[in-house]
Amino acid sequence: MHIFITGHMGYVGPSVVRQLRSSFPEATLTGFDTGYFSTCLTGLDATPESLLDKQYRGDVRRLDEKMLAGVDAIVHLAAISNDPMGNQYEQLTFDVNYEACIALAKKAKNCGVKQFVFASSCSVYGCADQGARSESSEVNPLTAYAKSKVMSEQALVALADTQFKVTCLRFPTACGMSGRLRLDLVLNDFVASAFTSKKITILSDGTPWRPLINVKDMARAIDWAVSREGDAYLVINAGSDDANYRVSDLARAVADRISGVEISINQNASPDKRSYQVSFQRFRELAGEVYQPRYDLDATIDELKQGLEEMEFSDSDFRNSFLIRLNYLNHLRSEKLLDEGLFWVG
Repeated sequence: MHIFITGHMGYVGPSVVRQLRSSFPEATLTGFDTGYFSTCLTGLDATPESLLDKQYRGDVRRLDEKMLAGVDAIVHLAAISNDPMGNQYEQLTFDVNYEACIALAKKAKNCGVKQFVFASSCSVYGCADQGARSESSEVNPLTAYAKSKVMSEQALVALADTQFKVTCLRFPTACGMSGRLRLDLVLNDFVASAFTSKKITILSDGTPWRPLINVKDMARAIDWAVSREGDAYLVINAGSDDANYRVSDLARAVADRISGVEISINQNASPDKRSYQVSFQRFRELAGEVYQPRYDLDATIDELKQGLEEMEFSDSDFRNSFLIRLNYLNHLRSEKLLDEGLFWVG
């Protein structure tokens, strides 16, 4: 088996590479990444890429179809990956997350790839106050990032058939320790704040709902999707019903695991429209017990705390650091290493 992974040098990629290497020890694993965050390594003795058989540096918008010859499955992680980056680079978000995704899928199908696994997002539900959203619920994307995921899902339908299976995994908000840690995610931010300053500041009123998933459990869902049987096209919420939380509950959970933490909630904040609960019943039914999430909230908080301890992390001003993806992207721009289209210069 030959598995081709795009965006493997991001936050989720290290866990995906490790999981797939464990599940498919004889497979050829190939990574393809533009390398924006290749140097953003955290808490590692060796790079995650050491588990790959092949690795290419390149932009997914310019991927040569010849690279896909002999590939059996594609795991497509590459994306402009959060709302702040999507707000600043809105058109590029659609170019990378939608246009390049569909171009890649078409090339993959032409080359005889059998499985296309697309990392989508539960953020497609946007503002949903009518209970837990299922795959048949109406989508309501509020940001460029979420809209790009919906557009990609809808376009992939036309490409799927019995010879080219497409799986769109709608993931909750990612969290947990990684070989390329991000701190611009809600739980990771709270743990880092508690760890460095003994204070968590919630900028909203704390009431929005967020489902969460540990990056290692994301990798397990991808593992399932790479070789799943069944429908030619599948959109599925990948996570656990037990992992729907209000933002304020997340802060309190962190304070319960890290002693002496003060929580500050902005009671006068305007409501955050991004609020949704999600049902993961179908994932439980189709993927089976072996692929269900294993990391609960407490375990993920403890994992993050341990990881920060091992890093000897002490930066209470981390929101201005390179562990915030937008900051690092803007740094590359300011150093004139990337042009306005986020292509490498030279």
